[in-house]
Amino acid sequence: MSKHTDAAEVLLERKGCAGVITLNRPKLLNALTFNMIRQIYAQLKKWEQDPETFLIIIKGAGEKAFCAGGDIRVISETGKTNQKIFQDFFREEYMLNNAIDSCQKPYVALIHGITMGGGVGVSVHGQFRVATEKSLFAMPETAIGLFPDVGGGYFLPRLQGKLGYFLALTGFRLKGRDVYTAGIATHFVDSEKLGMLEEDLLALKSPSSENIADVLETYHTKSKIDQDKSFILEEHMDKINSWFSANTVEQIIQNLQQDGSSFALEQLKVINKMSPTSLKITLRQLMEGSSKTLQEVLTMEYRLSQACMGGHDFHEGVRAVLIDKDQSPKWKPADLKEVTDEDLNNYFKSLGSNDLKF
Repeated sequence: MSKHTDAAEVLLERKGCAGVITLNRPKLLNALTFNMIRQIYAQLKKWEQDPETFLIIIKGAGEKAFCAGGDIRVISETGKTNQKIFQDFFREEYMLNNAIDSCQKPYVALIHGITMGGGVGVSVHGQFRVATEKSLFAMPETAIGLFPDVGGGYFLPRLQGKLGYFLALTGFRLKGRDVYTAGIATHFVDSEKLGMLEEDLLALKSPSSENIADVLETYHTKSKIDQDKSFILEEHMDKINSWFSANTVEQIIQNLQQDGSSFALEQLKVINKMSPTSLKITLRQLMEGSSKTLQEVLTMEYRLSQACMGGHDFHEGVRAVLIDKDQSPKWKPADLKEVTDEDLNNYFKSLGSNDLKF
């Protein structure tokens, strides 16, 4: 039953009671290509209809990453000569994010290792997300002139307090059990038990969602690593909730400056390095997304993605962070006050017949 495709960037296998998706580019931290997105979507739809498939598991090959995101370097480079790739990649990626959210079969993502951007998109919308002590979560898009897409406008504002706004604007990294405490993962399992957990899931006979939840719960309860450790942001949450409840990026920055504590100034330093356009887009994206459905959010994010592809900062961010690696992007505009409401409105404008539709 296994399908091994050319260079097998993704393995799609029927095992036991489950369909198992393995992102198989370990040297590239399992970054998602257009081809992988297409294959996963098609297979997901087939398994959803198959009466013998009771469960879908997604995992990453190797020990380092579940999935570090979409392969944006390739997208930026190919898109320069072929604009259509910009349209197709984001459209199909967001369609996959939505398919995972509405999947009729229980969906279990084993988010062991680096899980960022597009990797969050193929996990966080699923019913079950299992973190380990090696999990590393971030939405670092403001640093490359993008915004936390793949439904970030939906799940981030729904995290506790203003945590999601903080994660979105700063790209702050959560590690290990904190990924569970923050609400990104639904369960936490010691990584040495991950193989056994998967075997136990595959061995279930015609499992219901409850049966699957029971197995995950059993492993979660037995996990010992960092059991008593408090959430890394616990002591700062009241302040984060206060600073990031401002309606403008300028006001958030002012809040951080006025606070003056070392944690506040650290965050200020980080935010000041980000694309001013990305910061403004992201804050509005989350504020609007907080009251939208996931499909409405993905439609909004598709508009934003296309505007970013046509703009300056994304390609400059990819150059500075991923190609030349000089880490010194030259943002245009370089200052928050130069990003006008009119500019911002243009990013959120309908694409008419090119809008993402479900």
